[in-house]
Amino acid sequence: MKPYLQYLVILLDDTSVAYCHADNPLKERNLMPIETLKKAILFGMKQNLMIQYVYPEYELPAEYNEVIESIDNLKIGRDVKVTNEVPTAVDCDNIVLRIKIKDLIAKQYDIAALLPSVKRMNICLTDIETFKDEQIAEYKKALNTLSTVIVNLYKEQKHPQLNILTDRLTLKEMHNCEAGIGNITIAPNGKFYLCPAFYYDEKTGVSNKMNHKTKDASRSVGDLENGLCIPNKQLLELDHAPLCRNCDAYHCNRCIWLNQKLTWDNNTPSHQQCVIAHLERNAARDISAKLSKAGYNLPEIKEINYIDPFDVKEEW
Repeated sequence: MKPYLQYLVILLDDTSVAYCHADNPLKERNLMPIETLKKAILFGMKQNLMIQYVYPEYELPAEYNEVIESIDNLKIGRDVKVTNEVPTAVDCDNIVLRIKIKDLIAKQYDIAALLPSVKRMNICLTDIETFKDEQIAEYKKALNTLSTVIVNLYKEQKHPQLNILTDRLTLKEMHNCEAGIGNITIAPNGKFYLCPAFYYDEKTGVSNKMNHKTKDASRSVGDLENGLCIPNKQLLELDHAPLCRNCDAYHCNRCIWLNQKLTWDNNTPSHQQCVIAHLERNAARDISAKLSKAGYNLPEIKEINYIDPFDVKEEW
């Protein structure tokens, strides 16, 4: 069993970069007060958490840098570059590419051309809720394009990581986003949120369930003064997710924000998420088979006859 919390995500500003499925709609700067930042770091130290700062595009005041460097950290938006466009070249080891499904399909060869230049690329699809079954063939083709490049690079003893394809090659259990389980976010207001997307919803007035505007759209799960308090936190965990606990698409993001948005349940993924994750899982299986023939010793990924676990719900 994994420890409950491992990472503390600190949003340094309301305009910190979006780095996952959810866009950040906030445009006005709202820098976390430096005393709040110090308290957040202290919380992380007491809980023995790895700090992940999420940076805005602008440079922070000089006095923040000393505080930020008072603890080991990862800087999202600095150490890890985040882009919403497919670049023509990459000048960093780690990059997050946030992209719409149709654009990934249209620019699959441009993305494939970047793989030799990176150590790791994370692809985050920003419009999963729009995915249609009619796009399955096109998405499979795009995955095959990327897979072909990965296989060839591995044969040359180069090992770029691409989250949607290579993570599944070595995983032996679910390794999802784990918002609220393995990580927690603290916003500039000093409050805790399951992930940044819930903070954005609160700031823009989106209510808890129905995606409607309300006068009270609080999404926080505690604050630095009173501590962290996640109601029924077991309902975020894998063993309380009947659709997921027997699934072997171990790399699936299992985004709880998107789950709530599309299924009204944090722990139940939508059809779109499951289909996309299983198309990726099957593409990883093909990579594994080809690399095994080339001499790599990789765990076997079994053949399955479905792309949505809901289709075999009688086995839950």
